[in-house]
Amino acid sequence: MDEADEELEHSGPQHSGPLLSKSASSSPSPFRVRDFTLFWAAGAVDGLGTCASSLFLPLILLGAGYPAGLAGLVASVALVSGLVVSPVAGVHADRRSRKPMMYVAALTAAGAMGSVFVAVALGHVVLVHVLAAAVVEQAAAAVYGAAASGTIRRLVPPEGYPRAIGYLQARDQAVQIVGPTLGGVLFQLARWVPLLADAVSFLLVAALTKAIRTDLTPAPPGRADRTGPPPSFVRDLAEGLRFVGAESFLRFVVVWTAGINALLGALYFNAVFASHARGASPSSIGLVLTLAGVGGLLGALAAPWLVRRLPAARIVTGASWAMVPTAAGLAFTSRTWAYGLLLGAVSLIVPSVVVVLQTRALLVTPDRLLARMGTVLGTAGQAVAVLAPVTAGVLVAAYGGRAVALGCAGAFAALALYATARAGLVTGTGTGEAE
Repeated sequence: MDEADEELEHSGPQHSGPLLSKSASSSPSPFRVRDFTLFWAAGAVDGLGTCASSLFLPLILLGAGYPAGLAGLVASVALVSGLVVSPVAGVHADRRSRKPMMYVAALTAAGAMGSVFVAVALGHVVLVHVLAAAVVEQAAAAVYGAAASGTIRRLVPPEGYPRAIGYLQARDQAVQIVGPTLGGVLFQLARWVPLLADAVSFLLVAALTKAIRTDLTPAPPGRADRTGPPPSFVRDLAEGLRFVGAESFLRFVVVWTAGINALLGALYFNAVFASHARGASPSSIGLVLTLAGVGGLLGALAAPWLVRRLPAARIVTGASWAMVPTAAGLAFTSRTWAYGLLLGAVSLIVPSVVVVLQTRALLVTPDRLLARMGTVLGTAGQAVAVLAPVTAGVLVAAYGGRAVALGCAGAFAALALYATARAGLVTGTGTGEAE
């Protein structure tokens, strides 16, 4: 795999067109690569364990007598801690071997959730302890994610990127469908069982990561860059930000991803709030999210096939425009199942664009900057997503669900116009390839 990585490092962006179309059709399945299979399985186990516990952690606090506001605060603080740690972890992941960072982070998360499991099993739930453990788990997850940013580049050849990214997306979508149900079953057995499952899952993640044989150490900078004292942390962090800011394609990815995350989050919570206002049952509202998850899973499975057959720019612009009428349709339906089908249609569309954008992002980014690039893009997308629930709630209360859905459709149209104007960047034919 090192030979493929070196070839990619020297080849640069000019390969992006063929890799997003023809050459991927003849690439072998990434699952033939032992280390990719281990990496994929580690993410699946991690996702299942996290879904099994995180959704029910607030219920444990409520059961211990804490008010709902404090239970929600724990979840919010934990999420924010992950966003804060992510850029810091990205700098360190580009400085040292990434594999040790991954399994140490998994072991740290296992210890944090294991301590909560013990506390719940013994009946001694303390808010400060749960908050600290949740913060540590989210911080560890951020470190793991930063270190894993460049893994695909080392595990599969460039022509295999679209299929590998598609399989990773399909894995994450499947986990989001199965995980909450699994957590509910475990929670019925005993309140501490989901926490035990989460702690054990992190131990399995550590073992699977440790078993990866491929060297995941970032490629060193050029000989001229290795003279003198090592760069400071602030300088390294600024270098990652400057790289994303100077690369016009990555600027496009930041805007498109942040916009999509914000709008999808607003649509999801708008559907939940609007359905609740119409008197829909919790099971019916759950059906909305299930259908959306199924759409995302099918879209992720189909994404590599579409990427092989359609031009990359057409996928990005076509998908962006297809979301406009789908979002508008949410304004003119009152059926819960229709909400689910429309959100499922949006979720079906997004994965192909993600495959195109992530594949090209890997191609235009030097190996020594992959973690920082990934954390910059991820933080930008997640930061706006954090605001989606409260924004949707305020807007639905003030203007109603129909107005919010139409507003989202208008925002999707603006985003589609932007994608159309910048479509040349997706294939490297736009201006300002590295301004």
